[in-house]
Amino acid sequence: MTSPRPLYIIGVAVAAVLAAVYFMFDPAGSGWFPRCPFLTLTGLQCPGCGSQRAIHALLRGDIAGAWRLNALLLIELPFMGLLAVAWIMRRRRPRLRAILNSGPLILTVTTIIIIWTIVRNIAHI
Repeated sequence: MTSPRPLYIIGVAVAAVLAAVYFMFDPAGSGWFPRCPFLTLTGLQCPGCGSQRAIHALLRGDIAGAWRLNALLLIELPFMGLLAVAWIMRRRRPRLRAILNSGPLILTVTTIIIIWTIVRNIAHI
């Protein structure tokens, strides 16, 4: 079996390149960032709408701006980090991975995402 180390290195390199791109270029002013197909087709914001601009704001140190663009992203970032750690340490900490992949937690996160989508479109957040 091959070592997963090259995958980690590739993953970190890709993340660093993406972070550099989002730091240097504002998705709001650059025409080459992809637009949300859901927003384009329906006029409604999906749960991820504003995430690209929020990542740009975060990388620039503008936490308040990122919050205004997509508050759910800021709330979910620590959870996404924990998911990444659980995946990396899946053999050493199988219980953590099992908890994070449990039905109740997945249902809770899904419910939060659905509520966020409804609220942000009703309240125009």
